[in-house]
Amino acid sequence: MELTVGSVFDGKVTGITKFGAFVALPENKTGMVHISEVAHTYVADISEHLSEGQEVRVKVIGIDPNGRVNLSIKQTMTPPAKREVKREAPRKPAPVKEAAPLTFEDRLRQFMQDSESRMSDISRNTEKRRGGNRRGRK
Repeated sequence: MELTVGSVFDGKVTGITKFGAFVALPENKTGMVHISEVAHTYVADISEHLSEGQEVRVKVIGIDPNGRVNLSIKQTMTPPAKREVKREAPRKPAPVKEAAPLTFEDRLRQFMQDSESRMSDISRNTEKRRGGNRRGRK
């Protein structure tokens, strides 16, 4: 059997690292399955999906000039079915109630609250830059 891109083999996991797993192939060849090619879902810890000595079906997805064989397990599996999203009929927006116009006193009160809040933020930030309340200075 010749290793060519696209061919599928049964192999045995010989080693596991944090970035993938090494699989023994026919004719004493070895390939690596990258962690992103293990499953169709996100794989945080490869040990949750594979273990040493486990038989796996792999597909050759690449062979680099140095002879390293890149493998995929997820390409040998059927992808999970996509969930259908139910679309509801668009709802009519609720009518917007117009607020009563603000009086001068209401506007002034709102302005003063915003102004006091901004001034306290500014003074707090400038104290941090200067070193704040340092005791023991004379």
